[in-house]
Amino acid sequence: MNIDHNSNTPLHIQAEEILRNLIDSEEYKDGKYLPNEIELSQKLNISRNTLRQAINKLVFEGLLVRKKGVGTKIAHKSIIGGVRNWLSFSQEMKMLGIEIRNFELHICWKKPNEEICNFFGIDPKQQVKCIVLERVRGKKEYPFVYFISYFNPKIPLTGEEDFTRPLYELLEKDYNIIVKTSKEKISASLAGERIAEKLDIKASDPILIRQRHVYDINQIPIEYNIGYYRADSFTYTIEAER
Repeated sequence: MNIDHNSNTPLHIQAEEILRNLIDSEEYKDGKYLPNEIELSQKLNISRNTLRQAINKLVFEGLLVRKKGVGTKIAHKSIIGGVRNWLSFSQEMKMLGIEIRNFELHICWKKPNEEICNFFGIDPKQQVKCIVLERVRGKKEYPFVYFISYFNPKIPLTGEEDFTRPLYELLEKDYNIIVKTSKEKISASLAGERIAEKLDIKASDPILIRQRHVYDINQIPIEYNIGYYRADSFTYTIEAER
């Protein structure tokens, strides 16, 4: 549990990585409570505000659960996912123990359509282009999802970034953008020729379409994402409380 105050990596990100290691450790599995914030901040030699920033990020991801007046504990895996706690694709697959392979990765600049312009607050009449990331991903044996991501043109992406890295980690560490909210739509369709070719299925096979509108901690729109999933490889779970 060492924080390097001379590192270029922000203190809250270093603290976040330490907490992630605690979450994965044998000692803290099965819902054990973390040390209180005063004790933990002293051990890490950082301020409570810096520690709280790291904890808040993991609470947003559903890895920690905070109870007022009680403390912060490790979340059981069974409560992660669904509408209350959302994860990036890399995080979802890591949680399931699935090693992911990139079958295709393409980057280009495109003029967004009217719907995407409205999402990013762009005048559709302006000749503004967004960076578009297209990826076909899956298990070692076969692909099962085709992603298309449009990014807010206000983000100073160059297209030279290493997009094999986890996407939201890249945005946070390289551009200090912390994603928080995902608004999603799920629909079903037949694959069609183009998607079928990407996913190695028949054009008449069913697929699930998952559309994500992703916002940062300031509710600024960051990513417009559409994922086309093989229906035999994707289950969407919902957890709701009354």
